[in-house]
Amino acid sequence: MEVIQSFTIDHTHLKPGIYVSREDKGFTTFDLRITEPNKEPAVAPAAMHSLEHLMATWFRNSEAKDDVVYVGPMGCLTGMYIIMKDHGSAEGRPSGSYTVEDMRRLTIECLEWILTQDKVPATEPQTCGNYLLHDLPMCKWESRRYLDRLQHDFHCEYTKLQVTLDDGMVFADA
Repeated sequence: MEVIQSFTIDHTHLKPGIYVSREDKGFTTFDLRITEPNKEPAVAPAAMHSLEHLMATWFRNSEAKDDVVYVGPMGCLTGMYIIMKDHGSAEGRPSGSYTVEDMRRLTIECLEWILTQDKVPATEPQTCGNYLLHDLPMCKWESRRYLDRLQHDFHCEYTKLQVTLDDGMVFADA
């Protein structure tokens, strides 16, 4: 069995930032890493849920809305994934043109907007599968901290690993 590409990232050296996780099949997956894995606490589930609602709302109403495919949390609760279509951006550039810098700018704008919000959208039983699991104050705290990191201590290059599977096969992604 092949190793999933994201499992080849050395999480012991991964810093908060924005990374290109995948570029294939006409899509770019961005890894918006909010906390430092295994060294800092993960984002609390209620705060992450609120962040998901707010980021999804902002991105799907932004200048890039026609290219947004998915905005959602990582299972480890250390960041968010944003998947973008690669058939041109809001600036009219050619296919595959969403760069880490584009996503950094968009994410900074999104986080600044989140900090102005007084409520989380779609938090009623009719609009959310777990409407009681939200924490706007903690979401804002995480957003403020991530915003500061994106502005002052930006990281965007993965450290890769070589992985040996149980059957002895070696998978390396450098």
